[in-house]
Formats: sequence, structure tokens, C-alpha cells
Amino acid sequence: MKISLTEKNSQKVKTMVELDPAKCSQKDLYKLLIGAIVPRPIAFVSTYGVDGSTNLAPFSFFNGVSTNPPCLMFSCASTPTKAKKDTLVNIEGTGEFVVNSANEWLIQKLVHTGAEFPYGVSEMEQVGLSPLPGTKVQAQRVAESAVQFECKVHTLVPIGDGSPGSATVIVGEIVFIHIQENCIKDGNILFEEYKAIARLGGLAYGKIEETFDMPIPRVE
Repeated sequence: MKISLTEKNSQKVKTMVELDPAKCSQKDLYKLLIGAIVPRPIAFVSTYGVDGSTNLAPFSFFNGVSTNPPCLMFSCASTPTKAKKDTLVNIEGTGEFVVNSANEWLIQKLVHTGAEFPYGVSEMEQVGLSPLPGTKVQAQRVAESAVQFECKVHTLVPIGDGSPGSATVIVGEIVFIHIQENCIKDGNILFEEYKAIARLGGLAYGKIEETFDMPIPRVE
């Protein structure tokens, strides 16, 4: 059965720029990926170290994985200055973390936590966010975030050789969820209240200004 579509703006791409990743620099590939894979949700990840110190950092290679068990994932990349970011060091040491939501009202503070603070410095304290204790994990939650997923490590997947551009994919099992009351109704998140921020390419971020419903058709 063929489905008839009537989108007036549909068009074929006529001219392509073709690239072989093997011939591109890591920096150029990074720019292409963050510019083309958009919009991306942002995981605002809080962790703690074996020494009791805390850390908070944003990650935009982030998504859901499964619901049985309930899992999410984010990618923690190596950088020219650090083979392992503080977030990964803490998660490897304790096995716990919290993914806090990125909402419009806290975007400036969220971005500032991405700065290179020394290990052991509390980004939450530095930018003026409020810590809340976890229910099932010891990692702190961000009180200003509308949704907080408490997680325990399910799987760590190293990608690459550890050089800049390599990463560790962190899969966490969600063991407890906190949701701001006005952001949920009948089990559904209310986007107009949730006001999620998306990561784009370069220094750009985006807001969800308009949504639409489009059901998947049944094919007999």
C-alpha cells in the first residue's frame, strides 16, 4: 500500500558536499556533527567523587535508551587537556549520578558550569544553583531543574583510543525520578511549562517555540 503525501515543501537535494571522515580532522568532524545532529537535548549531570567532592557539567550527546529497565545515556568525550573529564572520573569511582533537565530559566548558569574548573571545585556552588539530596543515590540534584533522574551505572562503553575526540558512553539505569508538579499532567510532560533548551552547533542553543502532533498511520 502506497501512502499519498501532499507536503508542498518537499524537494530533492540536488547538490551534495561529500566528505570522507578518514580524511577530516577531529576538530572539523566535531563541528559537523554538532551542527548537523540538531536539536540535541542537554544532560545536566551532577556527580560526586570518592573524596566527597561534587561536580556539575552539561553534556549534549544525550538521549533515552530503554524503559525496561529504564535507562538513559550520555557521551563524555576526551579533550585536549583531559583524557577523562571530572564527570567520568566520579562516575567510575562511585557508580552514581543525576541527570537534571536543562530549562530556559537556568540556561546561563548551566552554560557557565561547562567552564574548566579545577577538580574538586563545586560548580553548583560557583554558579549559585541549589543542591538537593538524592533519594536513592548520593549524588546531589539541582533544585532549579524541572526534572531530575537519579541513576546508577548500567554500562560504560569506551569509544576510541582515549585521544581527543574519543569518548565513553555512559548508560545509566534510572532508579528514581523527580518532576516539578506544574510540568506534568496525566503522565505527560507539559512542554509549555517545561521549557526545555536544546543544543545546536557552535555557540547556539534553541527553544521549543512551536510543537505539532502527527500520528503514525496504520498500514493494512
